[in-house]
Amino acid sequence: MPELPEVEVCRLGISPHLIGEKIQDIVVRNYQLRWPIPAEIIQAKGQIILAVERRAKYLLIRCESGTILLHLGMSGTIRVVNQSTAIAKHDHFDLVLENNNVLRLNDPRRFGAVLWLDSHHDEQGLLTKLGPEPLSDDFSDGYLFQKAQGRKVPIKTFIMNNHIVVGVGNIYANEALFKAGILPTAQAGNINEERLNALTHIIKAVLAAAIKQGGTTLKDFTQADGRPGYFAQSLQVYGRAGQACHCCNTTLEEIRQSNRSSVFCPSCQSE
Repeated sequence: MPELPEVEVCRLGISPHLIGEKIQDIVVRNYQLRWPIPAEIIQAKGQIILAVERRAKYLLIRCESGTILLHLGMSGTIRVVNQSTAIAKHDHFDLVLENNNVLRLNDPRRFGAVLWLDSHHDEQGLLTKLGPEPLSDDFSDGYLFQKAQGRKVPIKTFIMNNHIVVGVGNIYANEALFKAGILPTAQAGNINEERLNALTHIIKAVLAAAIKQGGTTLKDFTQADGRPGYFAQSLQVYGRAGQACHCCNTTLEEIRQSNRSSVFCPSCQSE
């Protein structure tokens, strides 16, 4: 599943091709995605796209009287193609523009989503229940410490909880905890404020670096296959279980937490 930096690069990639354009048509080939695509999506037809935003891993295409909400799910991809481009298997949704371009969603596993928020109102509460964006000022010193009080959950699970902070996926949680010197199994409520403040700044830095790397890796969503993927970058721990730590040469260890891989250095990281 694409993580926050990959979705942000999607937003950056498609925005120049969508903003200011008029929606000529809506084409739905398969309504059965994670949630059924609502018939009300047709209300976007004829509207001007005012902005393309991101909230957590949701892409928000703001129109004059509502918002198209997109989620890529586990396997979804989006790309901007010419209207004459042949339809491929699993091309479930087209946003057809008057300039003959199409924003096309391909989703083999159908875990993605296309929803219409009439009058920009989030009736399902998908966005309102989310924690702050990690790169925003709302995610700052003191925030994690306040939220962690009395919590016995492992810190890795804690920072991956979208109700606490959005977009800290598995790869970047592993990397941030390594840089902060905190074991992924440490109880969130037992970590002092100084270390949690440091972790906050590291999360910001790790995600910002990934977005920057992605912006130089995936330049054109009209030529790319639309798949964000994971950017080529130097990962310190993720995917390196059994190899030597770059800092101390200790063998990196791996455990499973909530069915996800946690890789850490038993020497550089502590409770």
